[in-house]
Amino acid sequence: MKTDIIIAGVGGQGILSIAAVIGTASLQQNLFFKQSEVHGMSQRGGAVESHFRVSDKPIASDLIPQGKADIIISVEPMESLRYLPFLAKDGWVITNTRPFINIDNYPELTELLKTLQLLPHHIALDADTIAEEIKSSKSSNMVMMGAASPFIDIPAENFENAITEIFKNKGADVVDINIKAFRMGRDFALQNR
Repeated sequence: MKTDIIIAGVGGQGILSIAAVIGTASLQQNLFFKQSEVHGMSQRGGAVESHFRVSDKPIASDLIPQGKADIIISVEPMESLRYLPFLAKDGWVITNTRPFINIDNYPELTELLKTLQLLPHHIALDADTIAEEIKSSKSSNMVMMGAASPFIDIPAENFENAITEIFKNKGADVVDINIKAFRMGRDFALQNR
């Protein structure tokens, strides 16, 4: 078992929380993992990416070579395009369709989404709207985590346990809403793959 994942978005979208959930779930499965993160501007809006490699065997490097990522999880649609050179031929792109427009020449959203729809393996969902439906706009990253989870060889229960572990200090309500967001994203991916 080996899965190479790139998690991308902009500052403030919860990229590192997604990585923490995958890492905690990996530990529960006694898997090896390495993670590397790159932060853009220190304020909301700068590019953030994380390379995350998980395997049942030791991992030499934390960086994913171009053409080798099994999954790109993008919490912002333009960021998914930025990392397409890293995607393996049979890899999956899991992307939020709600843009975070932080540059003047942001691409036309319909054209951007058309490009993503040409990919053989992709899930595109409006994670922000799903999170708003459960009255927790901050949990859109856990919607994205849920949407990516069917493509990572770790049981859903381990991801939910990881969410509990990571958010337990914020209270039971925060844990419950993040698990609900995870389940909604997972259900969407399972129904639309």
